[in-house]
Amino acid sequence: MIDFVGKKRYFFILSVVIILCGIISLSVQGIPWGIDFTSGTVLTVEFANPVDRDLIENEFVKIGHDEVEIQEADNNAFVIRTKVLDETEETQVEEALKELEELTEDLGIHKVSDDIAREKARGAVMAVVVAALGILLYISFAFRKLPKPFRYGTCAIIALVHDVLIALAVFAILGSALDLEINLMFITGLLIVIGYSVNDTIVVFDRIRENLGKTSRVGFETIVNNSLVETLNRSLNTSLTTLLVLVAVYLFVGEAIESFMLVLIVGVISGTYSSIFIASQALVVWETGATKRLFKRNASA
Repeated sequence: MIDFVGKKRYFFILSVVIILCGIISLSVQGIPWGIDFTSGTVLTVEFANPVDRDLIENEFVKIGHDEVEIQEADNNAFVIRTKVLDETEETQVEEALKELEELTEDLGIHKVSDDIAREKARGAVMAVVVAALGILLYISFAFRKLPKPFRYGTCAIIALVHDVLIALAVFAILGSALDLEINLMFITGLLIVIGYSVNDTIVVFDRIRENLGKTSRVGFETIVNNSLVETLNRSLNTSLTTLLVLVAVYLFVGEAIESFMLVLIVGVISGTYSSIFIASQALVVWETGATKRLFKRNASA
């Protein structure tokens, strides 16, 4: 039988290393916020014939917009990000682009003001916090017949925070290479990941509860390890079939939901990992008093 509990230190170290790499990347490159949280205007333009990217940038410079980001898409299309434009400036931009080349369709404009950006940021944070509190209360209630049920809910929240940090770390590390940004689709993906991760964690915790009721002759660490082994096939099979669908959508649907699908892929992997190697192991550390023993050894030293 695989000794998962005996190797919990390595699982914790692996997660800490990934999260630290993400923190370092964020400190160097900054958080890749999307327009939903930073304010600005996003223009989607599609030309009838190929147009050089530099010519588009020059047109923006002529009308006084030096800070502009231009991303090439398919079929002579471009996604242009700039500061918030008023109606007069939008008209100037549209006329300047039409002078370069005929447009195949009307200029797509998505505008977010500073107030709306701040409101969306607050709403995103509140959504994650409310979800976490709801999960904590639900799991504590569901496991109320066990001693100290609050610990189960807290360990599930630890796994939840772990998954969020891993997703942020991956986006920070791959952000510049894949041109990723944190937008409302990213937050939506995170909330879905939170639900998926907690579902997997509850399955493991429920098996621990069943095994605790069957025997008291073995230690808590052995019961948890046996429960992990018993639920391992179920967790892996569910995650693999889910990943097959997500990867297929990510590869073939296109850029419109690329960041959304990527956070789901990362979240499914991280959620499965955290349910087995983080939430359950944290519960073992808490229930067996391993943290207290560690602090006592350090104090003695």
